[in-house]
Amino acid sequence: MKINGLRNSFLIGLLMISFAGIAQVTLPPIFNCNMVLQQGIPIPVWGWATPGEKVTVTLDKNVATIRTGKNGRWRVNLPKMNSGGPYMMTVKGKDLQTFGNVMIGEVWICSGQSNMEFKVSSTKNAASEIAASRNPNIRFFNVKKRVAQKPKENLEEGEWLECSPQTVSDCSAVAYFFGKNLNEQLKVPIGLIHTSWGGTVAETWISSESIQHDPDFTEKFNALQTTDLENYEASMKEKIIQMVGEFPLKDNGNKLGFNQSGFDDTTWKMIKAPMFWEEQGYSGLDGIAWYRKTFVLTKEQAASDVVLSLGKIDDNDICWLNGVEVGETKDYDKERKYKVPASVLKEGRNQIAVKVTDNGGDGGIYGDAAELFIQSGNSKISLAGDWRFKFSEINSRLTNIGPNDYPTLLFNGMINPIVPYGIKGAIWYQGESNASRAQQYKRVFPNLIKDWRSKWGEGDFPFLFVQLANFKKPDPEPGDSEWAELREAQTQTLQLNNTGMATIIDAGDADNIHPTDKQTVGYRLSLAARKVAYGETLVYTGPTYKEMKIEKNNIFITFDHVGKGLKINDKYGYTNGFTIAPKDGAFKWAKATIVNSNTVMVTSKEVGNPAEVRYGWADNPDDLNLYNSEGLPANPFRTDTRPGKTK
Repeated sequence: MKINGLRNSFLIGLLMISFAGIAQVTLPPIFNCNMVLQQGIPIPVWGWATPGEKVTVTLDKNVATIRTGKNGRWRVNLPKMNSGGPYMMTVKGKDLQTFGNVMIGEVWICSGQSNMEFKVSSTKNAASEIAASRNPNIRFFNVKKRVAQKPKENLEEGEWLECSPQTVSDCSAVAYFFGKNLNEQLKVPIGLIHTSWGGTVAETWISSESIQHDPDFTEKFNALQTTDLENYEASMKEKIIQMVGEFPLKDNGNKLGFNQSGFDDTTWKMIKAPMFWEEQGYSGLDGIAWYRKTFVLTKEQAASDVVLSLGKIDDNDICWLNGVEVGETKDYDKERKYKVPASVLKEGRNQIAVKVTDNGGDGGIYGDAAELFIQSGNSKISLAGDWRFKFSEINSRLTNIGPNDYPTLLFNGMINPIVPYGIKGAIWYQGESNASRAQQYKRVFPNLIKDWRSKWGEGDFPFLFVQLANFKKPDPEPGDSEWAELREAQTQTLQLNNTGMATIIDAGDADNIHPTDKQTVGYRLSLAARKVAYGETLVYTGPTYKEMKIEKNNIFITFDHVGKGLKINDKYGYTNGFTIAPKDGAFKWAKATIVNSNTVMVTSKEVGNPAEVRYGWADNPDDLNLYNSEGLPANPFRTDTRPGKTK
């Protein structure tokens, strides 16, 4: 039956009163009032009842009946339906469950890490976007965060919400703008099932059937199977105390004088630098640790300014020399070089103290031993080797199981319970947390897509994803980049059928890993959906590398997806972001010009016999200006196959 407005509410109220207190037939919370069901496919509906009980599901004129098995679980597939509504669904066994205001339309899973979780209220122009958001044909379901050791069959809670200024603020911005664009184009109801968790790695979103066969994760997967989660907190605390000797919860290093030159650190343990502390007996520890080391200067060396080089530190550091703060950096991948005035120095013994804050993953002073030194004039004093070391704060979350502690945890808790709810496809924004393992991601990410498709049993449903945005301070010289390698892994995933990618290399923020322009992200994902999922003929992505041809000292790069032709998106007449190199030689900045609708010529006076080209190959390639005429940016790429940073 098709119902509307006040009549809908009146009927639902009568039914709720009539069957109050009876709840033997149950369904997952994802089946509820206001839900959107997928059009054009048999509609799966499932739940639980008394073993052997007869259950009948009715939606409009469609009816399906089944008798539950010994475990009490039941599932039916209702016939295909076209978009429309609102309808009422009833589920009848010994009692009756009713769900009103049900729509038939397009349903998408929206998953990933923090940039998918990012709320509408935090986007640019949030106030005006929220004020104009009322649309009952866009609906959200938010999956509650949960880790699980084994696959869960049901969600703990959840409800479908119609999009309005009262509900949209806390919704996923990428999901909302994606759904908004689809609704405008398709003119059908859109259901968005949001299931994401900030800071998470891809392998936690993959099922045990897939991840246990990956050699990189077999050991951790097997460890999860034997972990006692009920006593996890106590056992982890004891494990940390065995490693560290204590469990400090708040850093008091400054108060205790750890940064002062006269502090007695002889009872501290020794550690090697450069080398992550995880590699030296402190596996899995995050928090704050102090490094201390003495060095000796002659009278002449102490009479002039010096450079203190500490290489790279993961994540952040503050450095003191002889009790005077001389530098601070908040960037896990930046070289530390601090200029120290002669007034701080003294002849003989000098004391360095470094406070290191590690927020997750590897921690400590790392990198090249040659980059740890004191330089006075032309002489260098190496600081590599043994340092005094002490943890002053252990991240308290380490005693609680986190989503990244083992593979499969979020698949078990946040994906498995919604399988096999009928969907059109999935959108995915994740990768930042796997950037240091980009080469591995080339295997892990496609396996995730294949894993989900296998679980849903809908064939190769459309899977669309967002390529990492530009982030961090632009590098003045060409070099290797973890984020560029992760983008490459994402691009290579397009080899899978029915996949699409939104390139947003122009929509990031150098100072914010969570760029606020989620409108562009949602729009470009919707373009990919219109092509991949709905078969429209349109330009849905920016120029992508096709092939290269070398002619003397020039390299010609040909692109696909140029639309009406390549375009430079500013007034200068040449393209930014290209570098060029001889075979296995150093990359140099290059001059690049458009020579026809799909080809760019790349050259550099500094490079003879060029053999390799890169475009946008940096964490933040900054101010790229090569687009197609439809306004979509060219996808970063490289023609070489060098090992890179994440090999």
